[in-house]
Amino acid sequence: MSPGISDDNRKRLGRINRNFFLHIHANKVHPHSLKTGYTFGLGVILGFLFMVMILTGVVLMMNYTPSVERAYNSVKDIVFVVPGGRYIRNIHRWAAHGMVLVSFLHLIRVFFTGGYLAGRRLNWIIGVCILVVVLFMNFSGYLLPWDQLAFWAVTIGSNIAASFRELTDILGITQVLDIGGFIKKLLIGDETVGQAALSRFFMLHVIFLPVTLMVLTAVHLWRIRKDGGVSRPMEKTGGQGDNTRGEDKFFSWPVVMWAELAILLLTVAVLLVMAFLFDAPLRERANPDFAENPAKSPWYFLGIQELISYSAFAGGVIIPVLFLVFLISIPYMDREDRNMGTWFSGTAGRRLTWQSLGFSMLITLLFVFILVRYGWFRSWFPDIPQVIIMLFNPATLSALFYIIWAVWVRRRTGSSRMSAIALFTCTMTGFIIYTAIGIWFRGPNWEFYWSSSQWPVF
Repeated sequence: MSPGISDDNRKRLGRINRNFFLHIHANKVHPHSLKTGYTFGLGVILGFLFMVMILTGVVLMMNYTPSVERAYNSVKDIVFVVPGGRYIRNIHRWAAHGMVLVSFLHLIRVFFTGGYLAGRRLNWIIGVCILVVVLFMNFSGYLLPWDQLAFWAVTIGSNIAASFRELTDILGITQVLDIGGFIKKLLIGDETVGQAALSRFFMLHVIFLPVTLMVLTAVHLWRIRKDGGVSRPMEKTGGQGDNTRGEDKFFSWPVVMWAELAILLLTVAVLLVMAFLFDAPLRERANPDFAENPAKSPWYFLGIQELISYSAFAGGVIIPVLFLVFLISIPYMDREDRNMGTWFSGTAGRRLTWQSLGFSMLITLLFVFILVRYGWFRSWFPDIPQVIIMLFNPATLSALFYIIWAVWVRRRTGSSRMSAIALFTCTMTGFIIYTAIGIWFRGPNWEFYWSSSQWPVF
């Protein structure tokens, strides 16, 4: 019998250890991990959204036929014939979009609280992989209704996958080495979106990507347990200088369980309200001969589509790859463990975050203003080589200024953590701005809703 543990607490520990759902958690949880203003429950919300997607997805799959001849009608049957089908589809749709949004918010929360520090590098990388899988799981489901919106969104997405062709065209080797064409054909099975693409996307959406996400999520949760729970300041980790005694921690049952049940009910309530008020779109049947104008990718890829409008290779390959490399490398660049568990690493980090946000907005909007008001190199010099435009455009120049800002911060502060905060804030702000431009300010033929001729003469 262990000293200091009452019979009641010992029984409670036994129930936790014998129950699978309770055993996902540690026996006890630190009070800091339950602070609403620290985690906002984002990881739990993401898990519940995934569960909702699986449950509603099974119902939808039983009534769906993945063929170009019957897919659209089967979705119409789900909406208009299957009892409750409209709301099940709506819930599935909004849960999917919610997963993308919450994944980004969770990534941002973990970064700004230093959740990747103190030996948590592997779990940060797993989290980045989860974000990528969530994006592609949503994208793979986008085509399944086989309506105009889905068909042309995926067509744009597949063209993004072929962005390598700008580089190979410049080098004159596309006929010999068509990397972009290979990636596009690997994605959709052909040069155009058709039955091969629908079959591949269906299998990706209902089998491969969900299973991959389940495995990654399981490893993610396991690593949280192995790393001692949700990140928190060093003085509260249970090591030397820990001010929190074991008896001051909360038992997972029932404290954490009730908190998670409340989050579940809130998540489901929001989804039900969204499903009741807003129907998932279903336009006319897909018509390859009648293009949507403007044809837009899913909203979470519209930032990339905006960058591609400047340069296919830079916007579709260079910038996204650099961003992913930066995310993965963050735990290796920044090892200042003393900053773990504190929002923005304190007052200095909070001030730098606001400064970086303002700097990023200024630089990004300045380049967009120049583009809209005065055009870009191709407008000024019609015969300029394409390689110049590929290397020097609003996307690449914005990224260059973000990096310069982060390097300057590193030299000024001598802190890798401050440098990481500067670059992360700049890149996320720029991504949000370019996404907003793609959503709200691009019209037919991907033109801005206003043109240079509409600007007043000063």
